[in-house]
Amino acid sequence: MPTSWSLPKRIAFRFAFAYLVVYSFPFPFNQIPQLESWAEGYDKLWEPLVRAVGKALFGVDASILPNGSGDTTFNYIQIFCFAVIAIAATLIWSLLDRRREEYTRLDAWLRMYVRFTLAAAMVLYGTSKVIPNQFPPPSLAKLTMTYGDQSPMGLLWSFMGASKVYTMFTGLAELTAGILLTMRRTALLGALVAIGVMSNVVMLNFCYDVPVKLYSSHLLLMACFLAAPHVKRLADFFLFNRAVQPAELPRLLPERWSRVAVPAARTALVVLYVGASLQWVWSYYESNFIYFPKPPLYGVWNVEEFAVDGQPRPPLVSDASRWRSVVFDYSTLNVRQMDDARTRFRAQVDAVKKQISISSFQPKSKAVLTYLQPQRSTLVLQGMVDGKSIRATLRRSEKEFLLTSRGFHWINEHAMNR
Repeated sequence: MPTSWSLPKRIAFRFAFAYLVVYSFPFPFNQIPQLESWAEGYDKLWEPLVRAVGKALFGVDASILPNGSGDTTFNYIQIFCFAVIAIAATLIWSLLDRRREEYTRLDAWLRMYVRFTLAAAMVLYGTSKVIPNQFPPPSLAKLTMTYGDQSPMGLLWSFMGASKVYTMFTGLAELTAGILLTMRRTALLGALVAIGVMSNVVMLNFCYDVPVKLYSSHLLLMACFLAAPHVKRLADFFLFNRAVQPAELPRLLPERWSRVAVPAARTALVVLYVGASLQWVWSYYESNFIYFPKPPLYGVWNVEEFAVDGQPRPPLVSDASRWRSVVFDYSTLNVRQMDDARTRFRAQVDAVKKQISISSFQPKSKAVLTYLQPQRSTLVLQGMVDGKSIRATLRRSEKEFLLTSRGFHWINEHAMNR
């Protein structure tokens, strides 16, 4: 017979249930390919409410939707809406169900839902690092930038991408936590591993201004929520050297058949989900990092001669508009001026027509450059950029970057700390 809960515990459970379900939904439907469009439609239902609340209560226009940044004004107001809805649900629930003394079975269902919500996120992020997709190696444009020119997030991405092995190690930790969370008997261990992993991720996001602060913090809170009922047992074992009794693991379904059917179904779903995640991530990695050929002009080029509207421009530091170097990356052209300012363009090279189609990011503008390559190490560009005719003679730089060429050494007679 379940023991009765105290009033504060019942109220806290009602709030936690309402908030976690509202926050996590439409999981698991957003993980099913056939239902992704439905899940996206559900997310769009929040837009008018969040915008109305933003204008009415905070006087802000939350018109920028999540776009690679999960810390937009829209996200913060939506979290506020979730909290208000959870508080309202708690009050109504407490009035209508004030005679109930415990929620043992419902608590088990909630924890199962949170376990799999957290597990799905850990598996997805883990597979994206085990197969190093999330943090690609530093691009040529990054390698030619100074530390001071990089954003904190850009520096973090360069740091992680510089070591494929370390990236894979962190992904393995996340993947391990995700798999452990899917089984009742290892759920606590999975929650503890997730707390360790996500504490580091949350600190990185906050300290390097990565715009996933809200989401990563919620994942950490989910892991803490799962471990919270075991705090006393953990303290007895790790701190006070006391005997610890086995935890009760209430079954979601009392029927005998569920003892075999539920674990079998869970195992099948976990294997399918992990396998599908690995397959999807590998497919992306294969097409973008393995079989993605380098463009014809890939490399760092120093600008030896530069003319605007037929007038030669000597390489003076005081001439801010004069080009110093050009970096051709996989899909971008990065221009570095004499004052070290940088301009980044999207670029598409047509090796047959000897043309480069470029377009700026902000403000948007387009141009077409023609090029000649008399030798492998020499390049001549000309065309109209920002309404001016330019002609530039470039020479390929053969410089190697220490960050990517240093490699690993078992023996270091002296530290290489530059």
